[in-house]
Amino acid sequence: MAESQEYDIVILGAGSGGYAAALRAAELGMSVAMVEADKVGGTCLHRGCIPTKALLHSAEVADTIRESDVFGIKGTLDGIDMSGVSSFKDGIVGRLYKGLQGLVSSRKVEVIQGWGTLVSPDTVEVDGKRYTGKNVILASGSYSKTLPGLEIGGRVITSEQALELDFVPQSAIVLGGGVIGVEFASLWSSFGTEVTILEGLPNLVPNEDVALSKGLERAFRKRKIAFHTSTMFSGVEQDENGVTVTTQDGKTYQADLLLVAVGRGPATDGLGYAEQGIPMERGFVLTNERLHTGVGNVYAVGDIVPGLQLAHRGFQQGIFVAEEIAGLNPPPIVESGIPRVTYSEPNVASVGLTEAQAKETYGEDKVVTLEYNLGGNGKSQILQTAGFVKLVREQDGPIVGVHMLGARLGELVGEGQLIVNWEAYPEDVAALVHGHPTQDEALGEAALALAGKPLHSHN
Repeated sequence: MAESQEYDIVILGAGSGGYAAALRAAELGMSVAMVEADKVGGTCLHRGCIPTKALLHSAEVADTIRESDVFGIKGTLDGIDMSGVSSFKDGIVGRLYKGLQGLVSSRKVEVIQGWGTLVSPDTVEVDGKRYTGKNVILASGSYSKTLPGLEIGGRVITSEQALELDFVPQSAIVLGGGVIGVEFASLWSSFGTEVTILEGLPNLVPNEDVALSKGLERAFRKRKIAFHTSTMFSGVEQDENGVTVTTQDGKTYQADLLLVAVGRGPATDGLGYAEQGIPMERGFVLTNERLHTGVGNVYAVGDIVPGLQLAHRGFQQGIFVAEEIAGLNPPPIVESGIPRVTYSEPNVASVGLTEAQAKETYGEDKVVTLEYNLGGNGKSQILQTAGFVKLVREQDGPIVGVHMLGARLGELVGEGQLIVNWEAYPEDVAALVHGHPTQDEALGEAALALAGKPLHSHN
């Protein structure tokens, strides 16, 4: 029998969900062991949100220089130095990683380096050593999916390899027009790559309100980013010159690289979950609304739990489970109240129900929507961005959805989530004074118009 150490909580995985649970549990006075095969911070910090957004900021700078004449500044873009771009990105990741390591060690969380397996409902085994927890939190995260028969390798890459490229591809095909595909298409286009997106569903960012999808498609057309929706992948061939992608309608597309961005799958294979009776479906771990698996004291958080695969969702779920274990009885997390941002140019930002979801929930004729165009917003004019804010409300009821398109509008999703989660009425938001000139005013103006007193828009 392997020797065993006991803790209040053993966490399998140190990504956004795992480390948030660890930090909150430690703060609440519990002893915590966190098992991680790679680095604390997980996908989001090392291979996801943070490095991608760093590249997208470099892309925004490239666009600003390229278009500087518009602002009366004479500048020329001499080129993209990928080694400089990479060191900017790596510097940010490095500083955040160091800070996170410091936090984890200052809270006395024990980090166990290695590949952990659940060997009983209260025990995780790492390299033959056992760690027992009065409670166990599964937080093993996700991986970049591919399609059956589509091998990753060579010129066929996923977002992980795309983040490490030391050159700007001349041309690229992006398979998948969801968040990851659209973000890479946007940044590569800003770097000068000729991009073509292939998406099987009828719209880009298909999970968003259709108005946002259509608005993003208009913006991409203007940016000369090619995309083909309702287009199914059939096969790919590669040689030393590039890739040739075939679609089911018989068309072929050629480029330097194929980025496979068809979503992320739950990383649960071979970790012993099913063997211990954890309820699973298509690799995901099923839980109740309190994130309990129904087995012993085993909870699950983050990308392995069906729903939005977002770092901030995992983070909040981690905090929730730590507080649940401590007996604080936190309120359940409402999935539709979680903000969503696609950091392409323009940004796509939303929280709450789409118009279609609201009609499904309240009835076709019980939903009122309003779009406020950024053309009337001073700061958006200064930033030279087009776009809009769309509000969705229940008739005579609160605002249930906020949907935004435009440069930097991801920064407004904070107020959007307060509006939705606090069930604000248009009159509540209209009565708030929004600073001038800010893009934030667009939310205030939209609420004014929805409350029946538009100032800067025509009814």
